[in-house]
Amino acid sequence: MLNKRISLIALGMLSATQAMANDQAESKGFVEDSSLKVLLRNAYINRDYKDGNPDKSEWGQAAIGTFSSGFTQGTVGVGVDAFGLYALNLERSEDRSGAQGIDFFKKGDSGEPADDLSKGGAAIKFRLSSTTLTYGDQMPALPVLNYDNSRLLPESYTGTLITSREIKGLQLDAGRFTAESRKSAEGRDSGGLKSINVLGGSYQFTEQFKAALYASDVEDVLKKQYVNANYVFPIDKDQSLTLDFNGYRTKLDDSYVRENAITGDDNKIWSLAATFITGPHSFTLAHQRSTGDSNLGYAYGGYQKDQGRIGDGGNTIYLANSYWSDFNAEDERSWQLGYGLDFSTFGVPGLSYNFAYVRGDNITTSTSEGGTEREIFNQIKYVVQSGPAKDLSVKLRSSVLRVSQKSSEYNVSGNEVRVFVDYPINIF
Repeated sequence: MLNKRISLIALGMLSATQAMANDQAESKGFVEDSSLKVLLRNAYINRDYKDGNPDKSEWGQAAIGTFSSGFTQGTVGVGVDAFGLYALNLERSEDRSGAQGIDFFKKGDSGEPADDLSKGGAAIKFRLSSTTLTYGDQMPALPVLNYDNSRLLPESYTGTLITSREIKGLQLDAGRFTAESRKSAEGRDSGGLKSINVLGGSYQFTEQFKAALYASDVEDVLKKQYVNANYVFPIDKDQSLTLDFNGYRTKLDDSYVRENAITGDDNKIWSLAATFITGPHSFTLAHQRSTGDSNLGYAYGGYQKDQGRIGDGGNTIYLANSYWSDFNAEDERSWQLGYGLDFSTFGVPGLSYNFAYVRGDNITTSTSEGGTEREIFNQIKYVVQSGPAKDLSVKLRSSVLRVSQKSSEYNVSGNEVRVFVDYPINIF
């Protein structure tokens, strides 16, 4: 079983004390290495749906405080991480809130979204050499369990995670989490997760080549494997070509298939992206393909209690063609043409622009085959470089998504606008 393998690997990771790396030996102390940060975030998402679907939008102001202590000195260092979250609903519209893809404030039994919400969490951590064990409330960022921080408040998980960097270039992770805190609701266990085991690692083989392999087991839901290979070809001083391959394989549990009336239980999805950078310009060509018999396509994220989803993090989709649509339907094939521009070369440091056009076809639903969808994505972002507002960022993002009638069971057409203003403050 995966959890037994995790226990054995974790024991080996904790016992490793190779001289190649020993972060604990450089510890300055619990207080000396500590930090306290506050992120002020104002976020707005509007979705103008087509085909008769009601429009949705949410707007909120959040304060996200994070504290990370250093480790006590000695062979085994001890420390604490903690966070406190607060969000104020600035729209409070019963009719316009409640879109699964926005999810700033979860609707209550009355049908109205919360006026505000607050929650916090803490974890204790231990470090031996360059291996850290953390127990408690965390925000894991792994390819098979990646918390969602792309909305107003972030998700969090409760459990144990061991991360080892004993060998230069090698990172190993093993963990078990038994509760999920939904980003739009209060409470430590508001997501409905029973448990998820994660295991894997990444290795930097050379300066140009890196690879990763991970697996997860969501209790009573699915098993997932992930593979990545990334290679950077240096061409000239300001030129490079990057090839990035990402792939997932998922297998739904039989009980989950029956309870949710799902057709099929397996999916394989992969993407290969080639990005050419020359000076301030980047050009991307990517292909993504989904196969398997599950009508869910590639399933991830969401909340099991009221969305019939997976519970493994809203950002657990390390695939090239993921914007508003994820282009992850059953049998879907998609192509992307992308462009990026860094304005620092033109005298405006901190300003960037990104564009992408993605078209998907061959979509299969329960009633049709050969469906299509296409998305035009634009994003402009500016980060203040100096002064009292240093590091404040303003991000304006828009998507135009059009879905064919044959694909309407899988996705819906619409125009989306997102405006995010983030102001990070380092207290100490």
